Amino acid sequence: MNKYIYPAIATLILTTSAFTFIATNWKIADGYNIEFSSNDASGVFKTFKGDIVFDEQNPAASKFNVSIDVASINTGNGLQNKHAKSDEWFDAAKYPQIRYVSQKVVKAGNGFQVTGDLEVHGVKRSTTIPFTFQKSAAGAVFTGSFTVNRSDFKVGKPGGDVGEQIKIDIKVPVTK
Repeated sequence: MNKYIYPAIATLILTTSAFTFIATNWKIADGYNIEFSSNDASGVFKTFKGDIVFDEQNPAASKFNVSIDVASINTGNGLQNKHAKSDEWFDAAKYPQIRYVSQKVVKAGNGFQVTGDLEVHGVKRSTTIPFTFQKSAAGAVFTGSFTVNRSDFKVGKPGGDVGEQIKIDIKVPVTK
């Protein structure tokens, strides 16, 4: 009897494992764009890195763990860059990174949504980011857009010259 059970179990394991989806590890490629804008200020972050594991057929198996170097901020104005890095705004010396770690990824309409912890200026908040994923011959591109309230993260003084709502646009090319 045992000589039939073990081969049957082995066959079952091999058959089911053939249908198990393994999420792809994606490498962030050059040409990414992390933009921010409000009515009063805009710019980009030049340094973005991290780990992206994504499977469009099984989004629940996906994970994002990415960071932005705060000191890489570029508003197009050297004085504004210096001010943005100061302790009045991002305090890049004390909080050198903006981090995002996903908790859940789901299919949503024609795209996806990732919900995770966004940490800016030492403040961590659950944030949902809608995004699309477009494959190409060279890899793929993640594109998303969302809005944050800078005061929620204690960035700058409430009110003042810069609007509270900051729009973030992300375009991240990736390769396998």
